[in-house]
Amino acid sequence: MNAVEFVLTGMLAAATPFLLAALGELIVERAGVLNLGVEGLMAFGAVIAFIIVYHGGGHFLAFLAAGLGGALLSLIFAAIILGFNANQVATGLAIGILGQGLSALFGKTYESLTVRALPKITIPGLSDIPVIGGLFSQDIVVWLSLVVTVAIWAMFTYSKVGLIIRAVGEKPAAARAIGYPVIAIRFAAVAIGGMMAGFAGAYAATIYTPLWADGMIAGRGWIAIALVVFGTWLTGRIFLGACLFGAVSLMGLAAQATGLNVPSQLLACLPYLVTIIVLGIISADRRLLKLNGVAALGEPFERA
Repeated sequence: MNAVEFVLTGMLAAATPFLLAALGELIVERAGVLNLGVEGLMAFGAVIAFIIVYHGGGHFLAFLAAGLGGALLSLIFAAIILGFNANQVATGLAIGILGQGLSALFGKTYESLTVRALPKITIPGLSDIPVIGGLFSQDIVVWLSLVVTVAIWAMFTYSKVGLIIRAVGEKPAAARAIGYPVIAIRFAAVAIGGMMAGFAGAYAATIYTPLWADGMIAGRGWIAIALVVFGTWLTGRIFLGACLFGAVSLMGLAAQATGLNVPSQLLACLPYLVTIIVLGIISADRRLLKLNGVAALGEPFERA
């Protein structure tokens, strides 16, 4: 397997934690809420899932518990910012720190332990195509994440639910005036975002790298938040961005395997360097951000 085949084979799996967390954050931000605690939500979901799988609970139960854990932690965030109109940035950072702290606490006794990952599901015929065949041999969570991506795209594009969420994020006062419960919708959006972050952490800890290490999320939550801006709040662009960052995260390993004489620390920084560069480019285009951005993002909603 050459470097290109290696990157293409692992790209979707590497992209999945970014994608799941970013899709959850997309729903949250479309509802007008900015949650910067994604890193901590992923870490909390990761430790819950790892402990359950390690003790024989199975991946389905692990993902269910991780999703519930992420949703619960995000609801604490929602209660503070929606119930007391607290600053969303500060509260999100605090929840993120809490999630990372709980992850370190609960995972301490599991350091360096491993669990069994899920087998890959191969599409016959397509997986035998030279170079790109590896794209068609993935675990079930990767395939399901693609289905979820399409479902979220369809929801925001065609469904009444997606239209209501967008209305709450764009013009919350107008949405409330025509009878939509803005606070309840934002609570639901934040809970779904937390659940998706929990799923992302569970995948990272029990399937993608099924070995527990403190800090194993390693900035993926921050990249997921950046992906929402990178994708200008559009599902398809977020998917492409996740694939890009997934591929970039593997390029370091591919470069080392080919004997390229580049410091490993520099290669490990590649995803974060790409994040900074891309965000700088996107942020320079004010017209694009205004066209697809969320008008009331981060603004508190005052009950009448």
